[in-house]
Amino acid sequence: MANDTFTGGFSAGDILYEDNHLIAVNKRAGQLVQSDTAGEPGLEEMIKAFIKERDGKPGEVFLGVAHRIDRPVSGAVLFAKTSKALVRLNEMLRDRSVKKIYWAITENIPEEPEGTLRHWMTRDGKTNRAHAYASPRGDAKEAVLRYRLLGGSKNYRLLEVELITGRHHQIRCQLAKSRVSDKGRPEVRCTALQPRRRHLAPFAQPLLRPSRTQGTADDNRSRPERGQPLEFL
Repeated sequence: MANDTFTGGFSAGDILYEDNHLIAVNKRAGQLVQSDTAGEPGLEEMIKAFIKERDGKPGEVFLGVAHRIDRPVSGAVLFAKTSKALVRLNEMLRDRSVKKIYWAITENIPEEPEGTLRHWMTRDGKTNRAHAYASPRGDAKEAVLRYRLLGGSKNYRLLEVELITGRHHQIRCQLAKSRVSDKGRPEVRCTALQPRRRHLAPFAQPLLRPSRTQGTADDNRSRPERGQPLEFL
């Protein structure tokens, strides 16, 4: 059986839910979902190695990546353990039957306490930068999110964001375009955490613990009844 502290920064305690088809894990701020061109390992490789050791699998472990979240962001990531499950997950994401909720820290106050933001976004693959525009242009893709103000302090505001589309750096870019983040930059400003990197969720990270799915037993591999929604925090 694999140790609780597994080499590579992933452990059994990071598993939010698991059955024969899916595994949902807690991605920590700073972790990659997939390895980068520099060869730094991502969660995909760590989880494969973890399952291989834990289950004593002699061959390769299949793990399908259905979605990603940015490196600076913490949160739940869902992987498929079979090719059939990966196809189904991709279909659900395309059909928008998967609801993705994020928390974002911003410095400025939205004009309205809740609303919908709609922009058209482009991505520069060479610089890895995203840009948002108020109207359609060229090959820009439509980007839509809903937000709700949850609370705030003297200097910061906490927003709940639901992504309707999934574009590169969408949340940070759209909030910046709407003048919610600092100086219109395509990131949410979080200098109190790390001066050289902007973050979304990590402000709240020390106060939160990943939850198991509602209705499951302590064994995180327990399966819910057919048709029961899965919720991860």
